[in-house]
Amino acid sequence: MIARRVRITGHVQGVFFRAWTREQADRLGVTGWVRNCADGSVEAHVEGGETAVEQMIALLRVGPPAALVEGVDSVETEPNGSEGFAVRH
Repeated sequence: MIARRVRITGHVQGVFFRAWTREQADRLGVTGWVRNCADGSVEAHVEGGETAVEQMIALLRVGPPAALVEGVDSVETEPNGSEGFAVRH
C-alpha cells in the first residue's frame, strides 16, 4: 500500500474534474479524496497498490475532456487507511 499527494494545475476547476477523478479512482480501486483549492488547482490524496496509484496519477496528467492539465506534482505521503474515494468541498 502506497499513498501520494497530488496537485494538478491548469484549467482544472469547473470542468467536472473532481467527479471524473472519483469515477477513475472507483474504477481502479484506489481510495482517498479530491478537492478544489483556492488557487485554482485541484489536490488529491490517492492510496492503494503501487500499480493502481501510478495508473491514477497517469490519468490525472490527462484529466477529463474539458480540462487542460498544465502540471502535476506528486509527493509520497503516508497511507491513512481511507475507505472509498471522496469528493471534498
